[in-house]
Amino acid sequence: MDFPSTLLETAVTELSSLPGIGRKTASRLAFHLLRREKDYAERLASSLLALRRDIHYCPICHNISDTDICTICASPQRDRSLVCVVESIKEMMAIENTGQYRGLYHVLGGRISPIDGIGPNDLKIESLAERVADGGIAEVILALSTTMDGETTNFFIYKRLSDYHVPVSILARGVSVGDEIEYADEVTLGRSILNRTRFDDQFIN
Repeated sequence: MDFPSTLLETAVTELSSLPGIGRKTASRLAFHLLRREKDYAERLASSLLALRRDIHYCPICHNISDTDICTICASPQRDRSLVCVVESIKEMMAIENTGQYRGLYHVLGGRISPIDGIGPNDLKIESLAERVADGGIAEVILALSTTMDGETTNFFIYKRLSDYHVPVSILARGVSVGDEIEYADEVTLGRSILNRTRFDDQFIN
């Protein structure tokens, strides 16, 4: 596609670098921005710059936040004896939307995937172990996707926490094998949390 302006072409190239955005969609977005008032584009650009520049990562759970400590970790209404382990902030948001969980979270930042070169040291597993070692946690809930990589990560965390004698549970299998947590519907995900089972039960014949 030939562009009448290098500025337009640059904008389309940058927009098309976003996930799921091809050059045709990027072109439509760019032309949409050109049709809108300049204040609209300035507000959009300002919000994106603020997102990248001013966002905080909670040092406790690794959630994103506008403040040093995220609102979930800072809330006195949360059950601090429960920690739900998720791969990313998207899964945490999905679980929050169910309204069925009132504990804390721990965001790993991914899952173990040897084929992608991601090992345990690339995730926030050690900081989870430190939280458990500090005491006060009565249960760790593993809410990772039911893929091969998710199950591998589950088992690694289970073994890593075994010395602390804290119960480790997993979501009930309302979430089908191979599913990503963020795409599960709220009812199914909520029931899976409420009906979670002990991780070590699956090793009992």
